[in-house]
Amino acid sequence: MATSLDQWTRELNEASKLAEDISVMISERGSLPPSGPDTQRHLTAMRRKITILRTRLESLESFLSKLPSLQPIKDKELNKRQEMLANLKSKADQMASELNMSNFGNRKDLFGDDKKSADVVSRTAGLDNQGIVGLQRQIMREQDEGLEKLEETVLSTKHIALAVNEELDLHTRLIDDLDEHVDITDTRLQRVQKRLAILSKRTKGGCSCMCLLLSVAAIVILIVIAWVLIKYL
Repeated sequence: MATSLDQWTRELNEASKLAEDISVMISERGSLPPSGPDTQRHLTAMRRKITILRTRLESLESFLSKLPSLQPIKDKELNKRQEMLANLKSKADQMASELNMSNFGNRKDLFGDDKKSADVVSRTAGLDNQGIVGLQRQIMREQDEGLEKLEETVLSTKHIALAVNEELDLHTRLIDDLDEHVDITDTRLQRVQKRLAILSKRTKGGCSCMCLLLSVAAIVILIVIAWVLIKYL
């Protein structure tokens, strides 16, 4: 019959294998394009596995804290397992940082360290090994559901952002077309103003010539009248 120590060791090995899978996926990320559906799915899968890994590490930490009360264990052996768990947690934090999940990794910033620890202790109180494993799987399912909902929200937000971007492009084109029409109208208006100025000058010149002709005609008429009066008087 497997002891609690064997159970803990087996779960630690599973967590280590999961960490290795995440490390391989991070290495494969370099062969993917900078963006696109495949890249997004790959990134989502990596973050999902890191979340599962963190849940398992929390369960292992809680399990390890109760291990001395479940079976006799030497301090040296307990310290060795604490060191193994700490190294694996450090590796998980490093991988999370590479995926820009550092804020997520810092659980004090998100939930508060004391509050989270108290919640874990309260949920594992009174559970045996199988109960802790069942709780771990339940937490993993909850994490999976939360990540799936988050992915749906992100995709929905992305579609909204694309629609808004298209709308902005349309408005930009309309504004550019309006500016072009305004420039054309302004050019036409300037041409009309120039033509009106030329016509005004010509009109003024025509009036001056007409006045001069009328003045000459009046002088000629006066001269003729004066000549007639002198001749017959």
